[in-house]
Amino acid sequence: MSMLEEFKTFAVKGNVVDLAVGIIIGGAFGKIVDSLVQDLVMPLVSKVLGGLDFSSYYLPLNGQATGLALAEAKKAGAVFAYGNFLTVALNFIILAFIIFQMVRLVNKVRGEAPPAPPAADPADVVLLREIRDALKNK
Repeated sequence: MSMLEEFKTFAVKGNVVDLAVGIIIGGAFGKIVDSLVQDLVMPLVSKVLGGLDFSSYYLPLNGQATGLALAEAKKAGAVFAYGNFLTVALNFIILAFIIFQMVRLVNKVRGEAPPAPPAADPADVVLLREIRDALKNK
């Protein structure tokens, strides 16, 4: 089989196509969740916590003034932007929770039941175990 035919077989397998579709949809879904966090969740959290905007919290590392906006502070030197990290971490937690809920829903729709308990041992195996145990106890 030539390399071209081998690649064609690999590329048209269902797993590769499914993976590509999943990556594309995942990227678009990530943008939706990012907008959800930035535009809806974080303003509510900010309102509850007294008007705080996490994304602009930083510590200057080069001695620049602390009253600057984050973008201006980054231009002036290195900053430790912990507020932006908190926003991204919250974004990840929400994304992971939403994906978890989607997987649960898909499994429920598919009708996938939890794994069945292991089957009982056949009678002859049970009898042989009893004989073995009786011989051990003599």
